[in-house]
Amino acid sequence: MIGELFNTVFFNPIYNGLVFLLNVPFIDVGIAVILVTVVVKLVLFPFSLKMVKTQLAVKQLEPEITKLKEEHKEDKQEQARQTMALYKEKGVNPFSGFLLILIQIPVIFALYWVFLRGGLPEINMDIIYSFTPIPENINMNLLGLIDVSKKSILFALLAGATQYFQIKYSLPPMKARTGKASLKDDLARSFHIQMRYVMPIIVFSIAYAISAAVAIYWTTSNLFAIGQEIYVRKTIKNKHEEKLASDSTETNVEKE
Repeated sequence: MIGELFNTVFFNPIYNGLVFLLNVPFIDVGIAVILVTVVVKLVLFPFSLKMVKTQLAVKQLEPEITKLKEEHKEDKQEQARQTMALYKEKGVNPFSGFLLILIQIPVIFALYWVFLRGGLPEINMDIIYSFTPIPENINMNLLGLIDVSKKSILFALLAGATQYFQIKYSLPPMKARTGKASLKDDLARSFHIQMRYVMPIIVFSIAYAISAAVAIYWTTSNLFAIGQEIYVRKTIKNKHEEKLASDSTETNVEKE
């Protein structure tokens, strides 16, 4: 049931979109992979933007939430009730970020699965829509240079390198150790190190083990994510930090 729903809503449309692009003159499988990845990422971009705005709104309320926890530290139920009341008062839904992640996960899996199990140059006629034209010739060579159905050390390295920079941009910087670190701090630090240095190696290994098509998908996806993070920092996060600094200055002036 879940598998059929996944195929019908996510996998089949993306697969048909890929095949449709192969009918366009001068479009090879490598370029089609890049175009499909970018289109899907653009569709998901508003959800990512909404998630970032929610995270910033929740972060802005942290001082008030900390105050509520101190006031009701003996009554966890009241603490939770007051916290939810604060979110409602400020018009913030802390669970929307989680819901947005749930929306994106099946799309990202479908995109990856298309390039992993697409089976090109053979076309799976069982899932082709009646209105999707079948290309006469399928060019598997990206720009006539690299066969994307085979392994490519170059694109695997690009996938691993872009994954490193994508994680570097998206994760907050590690805090310097101050005194005796708690278990929570050690776990956070360990997670940060593994994500930054181990994940790119895993991505490189998988991309090289499967095919250049998957490596191209991963590279394109990472580059889009890096561009998205740069855009978000310039248009949202910086303005948010400036507003917090301005509010803090105004508060200090009022106190004086």
